[in-house]
Amino acid sequence: MSAPGMSTPGMSTPDLSTPSLRIGIDIGGTFTDFVAVDDRSGRIFTEKVLTTPHDPAEAVLRGLDLMFAAHGFEASTIAAVIHGTTLVANALIERKGAVTALVTTAGFRDALEIRREWRYDAYDLFFTLPAPLVPRRLRFEVPERLGADGSLVVPFDTTAAERVAEQLRAAGIEAVAVCFLHAYRDGAHEARMREVLGRIAPGLPVSLSHEVAPERGEFERASTTAANAYVQPLFRRYLGRLDESLGARGIGREMLMMLSDGGVIGARAAAGQPVRLVQSGPAGGAQATALIGRLAGAELVFGFDMGGTTAKSCLIEHGQPMRTTDFEVARQHRFKRGSGLPLKVPVVDMIEIGAGGGSIARLSGTGLIEVGPASAGADPGPACYSRGGSEPTVTDCDLVLGLIDAGRFLGGDMALDIAAARAAIETRLARPLGLSVEAAAVGVFETVTENMAQSAAIHAIERGRRIADAVMVPIGGAGPVHAAAIARRLGVRRVVCPLGAGVASALGFLAAPVSFAVVRDDLAPLSGSERPRWNRLVAAMQAEAMAPLAQSGIAAADAGTRIEAHLRYRGQGHEIAVEVPGAWLAGDGEMAAASLGCAFADTYRALYGRVETVPVEITSWRVVVSGPLPRVVPQLPAGHARGDGALRGRRPVWFAEARGFVDTPVFDRYALGPGWQAEGPAVVEERESTAIAPPGARLAVDSALNLVIELAS
Repeated sequence: MSAPGMSTPGMSTPDLSTPSLRIGIDIGGTFTDFVAVDDRSGRIFTEKVLTTPHDPAEAVLRGLDLMFAAHGFEASTIAAVIHGTTLVANALIERKGAVTALVTTAGFRDALEIRREWRYDAYDLFFTLPAPLVPRRLRFEVPERLGADGSLVVPFDTTAAERVAEQLRAAGIEAVAVCFLHAYRDGAHEARMREVLGRIAPGLPVSLSHEVAPERGEFERASTTAANAYVQPLFRRYLGRLDESLGARGIGREMLMMLSDGGVIGARAAAGQPVRLVQSGPAGGAQATALIGRLAGAELVFGFDMGGTTAKSCLIEHGQPMRTTDFEVARQHRFKRGSGLPLKVPVVDMIEIGAGGGSIARLSGTGLIEVGPASAGADPGPACYSRGGSEPTVTDCDLVLGLIDAGRFLGGDMALDIAAARAAIETRLARPLGLSVEAAAVGVFETVTENMAQSAAIHAIERGRRIADAVMVPIGGAGPVHAAAIARRLGVRRVVCPLGAGVASALGFLAAPVSFAVVRDDLAPLSGSERPRWNRLVAAMQAEAMAPLAQSGIAAADAGTRIEAHLRYRGQGHEIAVEVPGAWLAGDGEMAAASLGCAFADTYRALYGRVETVPVEITSWRVVVSGPLPRVVPQLPAGHARGDGALRGRRPVWFAEARGFVDTPVFDRYALGPGWQAEGPAVVEERESTAIAPPGARLAVDSALNLVIELAS
C-alpha cells in the first residue's frame, strides 16, 4: 500500500537538459519519505509510502518508481540520490546482524561483558544489561600489548594470531572486530592482525578499533568496533541491492549516505564504517531544523521531530546542531543512560523524548495510562489504519480529538477509520478506566505532552540552555500536531512550522554538505609548547577527512575545515568540546593555549556556573572537513498553487485551554502565502502533517513559507 506524494501527476516536470535533480530518501519506522529538488528551477517534488519492515529497500524502490511515473523523471536528470536508513540501528536493536567474532589483547576478552561495572539504576536489584553482540565463545585473545603512551609492552605474537585466524575460518564467522589494548595510540598490531586474517580467511570483513573509534575507553571502543563489524555484511548487501536496482533504472551515480553527525558521504566510504549511520534519519531532521532556524533568524532552536515511532529533541545554536561522540543504542530502559550499547561515533546530540504517532497506549499495573515504547509501526499500524491493528495509539487518540481529519490524511489518499480508533480506545482504555472515549483520548494526549515537555526541558538544562528562550521547530508527521501543546508547557512562545514538515528529514538530507569527521585521542596538557604537535596532528586528520570527500568529487579548494578540541580539568572524567579557529593554531603557541583556555572557561561557566583553578588538559581532537552547503529554499511542492480558498471548513477540535471541544476553522496550507495572518484556534492542513494553533494564538506565514504560531503568554 502506498500513499502518493504531494504533487500532482502531469504537473510541472523537471528540466531534462542537465542532471539537476537531487533526491533525499528517509526510511522511518512507519513511512518512507522522498523529497526531490530540481536545483535548476528550485521546484520541490515529494512522495510518501509505507515502510516495508521485512525489506526496507522494497519501499525505497517503490517510492522511486512512483516519483518517476508521477513526474516524468528520467535517469539522466538525477544528479544525486541521498539516503538515510534505520537499517543499522534496527539490526543492533533486533540482533539481526552477522555472526561476529572479537579478537583482543590476551586477558581482555571479557571487557565487553564486564563493561564499566557501573549500575545505571542503583536501587534496582534485578536490573538487566544488553547482552554483548559477541558471545564469549566467539571472543579470542592474541598475546600483544601496548602501554597507555603507545610504547611496546608485549610484542605481537604472529603464531598465536594465525591460530586464531584458523579457528575463525573453521567456525564460519561472518565478520571480525579487532580491538587491542591502547590501539588508539598505535594501530600497527591491529593492522598486522588484519594482514593475518587476509591470508588465512580471505574475504572476511574486518573492523579495526583504531580506524572505527580511535579514542580511549577500552569498553566503549570495543563495543563500537563490534557493532561496526556486526552490521557491516548486512549493510553491504543492502547497499549492493540498492545500487543494482538504481543501476537497472539507469541511475549510475554513486549513492550518498546520511551520517549520524549530519554530513553525507559516498556509499563506498560509508560501507567501511556503517556504525556511523546509526542515527542517519534523525540527523537529517536536525539538518532540516537547522535550515528552518536559519531562515527564521533564530539563534537558539528547539528541534522537535515526532514521527510514527518516536519523538526526538535536539538543540541548534547559531545555525548548527549540537554534536557529541557518546551515544547508546538498544537500551534496556528507554530513558536510562548506561542501559544500552555505547557507541563512540560522531552524532547529532539529540534525545528520544517520547512517543510517536504509532506508539501504543496501555494501562500500567497501577491503572495509569502509559504510552510506548511499543509501537504499531507500519504493519499493522494504528487501529485507524484498518490494517489489522487493534491497540489504541497516539494517532488514534489524535483522530478522536479532531486534531487530524479522517478524510484528509495524506491528502485523502489514505482514509482513516475513526470507528476503529474509537473501538480500540473504548476496549483497552476507556472501559477499564470508567471514562468516555474522548476523556481517555485526552488522557493519552496529556500524558504524551507532559512526558515530552519534561524530557525536552531536562535535555536543554543538561546542556546549559534555557528552553523557554528557544524557537520551537516541529517536524515529522505528528510534530506540528503536538508542538503548540508542548511549547505551552515549556514556556516557549514561538513555534515555526516548516512547509512539508512530514518529509522534513528527507529534505534535510538535501540541505546537508558532503562531510566527514575524524577524531583522535591525544591526552596532553594545555601548553603553548604543544602547538607544533597540534599542527601536525590536525593536518594529518584534515588529510584523512578529505579523502572520502575527494571520492565524492569534492575538490580540496571547495572544502572547509572545522576544528574542535575536547578539554577538561585535570582529574575529571568528562570533556567539553571547544571550537578552535585555525588562526589560533597558526599563531603564537602561548597565545593559542591561552585562547583555548579562555574559550574552555567560558563554555564551562555557561554549563556549570563556575570555573576551577585546576590545570586544563586536552583529551582529543575532532576535525570535520565539509564541502559547500547546498542551497535549498522551501517552496510549494510542484502541482500546488496558492489561492484564495484557504478556509476549507470547520470541525470540533479538543483544546486544553478550553477544556473541551471548540468549533475550529480549518485552512489549506497550500493556499497560504507570505503575509497571511489569523487568530487561533485554527487548524492548518497540508498533505503530510497538520498544524494546530490553540485559542489566543496568532498565526502568520513568513517569507520562507513557514507557518509561525505565536502563543499567548
